[in-house]
Amino acid sequence: MSMSQDVILKAIAAHGQWKQRLRDAAATGKSEFRPEVVKTDNACDLGKWIYGEAKAKLPGDPRVEEVRKLHAEFHEHAAQVLSLALVGKKAEAEAAMALGSPYSKVSTALVNALKKLQAA
Repeated sequence: MSMSQDVILKAIAAHGQWKQRLRDAAATGKSEFRPEVVKTDNACDLGKWIYGEAKAKLPGDPRVEEVRKLHAEFHEHAAQVLSLALVGKKAEAEAAMALGSPYSKVSTALVNALKKLQAA
């Protein structure tokens, strides 16, 4: 079973939206989201799929496990960036999102893992 093109595109778009939300939070010091909520990796649509349908239909699949691990890391880093932004540490938040940062690397790796899972 592979994820449909629609699910993949929505997951990639959602992560792109998070990049913008975090940039906006860094710029303004404000967000409608709280870091402790962002840190949770099973509440978004992709997380629900990973812990629901994928876990049930593809137990132990290494491609799903890779997506799960990277997705959880993405949420951890996004929460860290948001925490910096909300306490007014704009430069630190921007640096935490910069190209080559752990956030940037895990974001890219997650998109690549999603594409690999889709192609399976």
